[in-house]
Formats: sequence, C-alpha cells, structure tokens
Amino acid sequence: MIESTREDDATVVTISNEHCTAVLTDLGARLLELHVPDRDGALADVVLGRPTLAQSATDPNYMGSTAGRYANRIRDGRFVLDGTPHQLTRNEGRNHLHGGERGFDRQAWRVTTRPDRDEVTFHLVSPDGDEGYPGTLTTSVTYRLTGPALDIEIEATTDRATVVNIVHHSYFNLGGADSGSVLDHLLWLNSSFYTPVDDELLPTGEVLAVAGTPFDFRTPTPIGKHLHEVQRTSDRGAGYDHNWVLAGTGMREVATVEDPRSGRRMAMSTDQPGVQVYVGGYLDGVTAKPPLPEYRAFAGLTFEAQTFPDSVNHSHFPQPVLRPGQAYRNRSRFEFSTVAPA
Repeated sequence: MIESTREDDATVVTISNEHCTAVLTDLGARLLELHVPDRDGALADVVLGRPTLAQSATDPNYMGSTAGRYANRIRDGRFVLDGTPHQLTRNEGRNHLHGGERGFDRQAWRVTTRPDRDEVTFHLVSPDGDEGYPGTLTTSVTYRLTGPALDIEIEATTDRATVVNIVHHSYFNLGGADSGSVLDHLLWLNSSFYTPVDDELLPTGEVLAVAGTPFDFRTPTPIGKHLHEVQRTSDRGAGYDHNWVLAGTGMREVATVEDPRSGRRMAMSTDQPGVQVYVGGYLDGVTAKPPLPEYRAFAGLTFEAQTFPDSVNHSHFPQPVLRPGQAYRNRSRFEFSTVAPA
C-alpha cells in the first residue's frame, strides 16, 4: 500500500505491507521512518531522524538521506580524471564530504510511485559542474518493500566521464529510535580487511587484516566491546567510522546486527565492494524525532554500501569512474527478522 501527502512544501510517501512500514520524503530522497516488529510483534521505528522536515532537509548528519554525488570523503576535494584536475567544494575542513555543500541530501527529488509493487522512486538531474563535478548525472533511487525487507536500488548515468559513489545513509537502532545506545547490538561483518584512516578520517591507503584488532567482527560481537581501543587510535574519539572491505562479489549478505533486548535482527546484502560502518560517536546533543528531545552518542549506526572513501586518489582501491554509455548501480537490501532470547 502507498500513501502520498504534501507537508511543508515536501512530498511524504508511506509504503507498507503486512511486515513493515517505511516513510520517505523527496527531500534528499530520504527515509524518515521504518517500523518493524520485535520478537513479541510490537512495532517500533528503527531509524534515527530529526524532529521536523525542515531540519531533515538541512541535516548535517545526513540521517536517512541519499548522499552523493560522491559519498564519504575526498582528500582536499581534488582528483585527476583522464589527465584533467578537478576541484570540488570543500565542506569538511579542507576536504570534500558527501557531495559538498549542497549534495544530493539537500535536493528536492522528483517522485514516482508503483502501488502494484510497494515501490517509490526518486529522480534527480545533477548538472555539469555541480559542486565541481564534471558531467550531467541523471540519478534514480528506488525504495521497495519485499516481504520483511527494504530494498534500495540506486542507478545513475552521465554524459561525461565523472566519479560516482552514491549511498544510503540511515542510522539504525534495532531497539527503536528512542531506545538509547547501540553499543550492546551484536554485529557481524563478512570482512577480513579494513582501510585505516588518519586524523581527518581519510584512508591512509593501507588495507589491513582485521585479525587481532578491534575491527574483527567475523563472529557476532557487541559493538561496544572494543570501542575504547578504537578511540585511542584518534584524537577525534568517535569510535568506529571506517570502511570494511567486503568478501565476495555480486549481491550477497555482508552484515547482520541483532538487538538482544528487542530480538530484532537485520541482515544487510549489497553488491558493493565496501561498507562504511559509523556508530554515531558525534550524535550527542543532536535534536531528535519525538519523543526524545535529543540523541546521545552512539544512538545509531550506519551501513553505507560503497566504493572505498577517496578511492579516486588511490589506484589500488575500487575505482568510481563512470563514463557515457555505462550505468552506475548500487543495490542494498535490509531484511528484518527476530531471534529468541539468549
């Protein structure tokens, strides 16, 4: 079932089935709410958000948004493509983050719906030179409910060689958006390697094994178990905000997270080579959707399926170049179930 309304000059679309309900808006092709049941059948909204649509539209934390044209960070906002240097907007110190000052998360997208498929698609044309990027990029983002799963499909084409890395940026808390910290959630990642970062959260270029480090989630582990070890590696104190190198290729299951209290379990599948897991270390004091007045640190975690951060400046990383006649695709599935008490 699909319902569409206009609120404060924005379009809000609700898609629902017998398993779950998703609330979306054209402001940043954004997921505002996602209601799924716990082990007792009680529904809760499991994604963080801001208290109003106006705050969502300009949210510096990118909650629920579509981030692009290049999500994550590019050092100095610079890259060279086919011998030509390009300077992007610098919106995080001297670096470029999540598409710049007015990235895809700040845009009003065009909306189409498919009620027969419990599906809504957002459309955006980013002109040549937008935030410094070459080429006109035509992008669509489709959200679809398939049983107890939310499918997100991102596609883009260009009329000139450019770089593309468009991601979905929801913060999940399986206990409910108002339930507190995710540090007791059990996380599993199908990854034996990660890309370490410097004090600006940019990759050093290394690809290191997770074995024997706090980045080893090859068996389900509480997110907070080794968090203090990560904090000591940087003066920024955010805990995890890193890219993991995902095993396998094509669409495959790459991560699971479980909330022991509610019993909710989420399995993530993607066709991307990496995933940025950020555990919300900088969320303390951010105004929240009701009933909370504000969030605390570690109130939610992201799973940003991606090419690697700053990959255009590291030739041994997966490359994000898109050329005319090619199609960029990024598919993710978030499937929900429950587990019995331990």
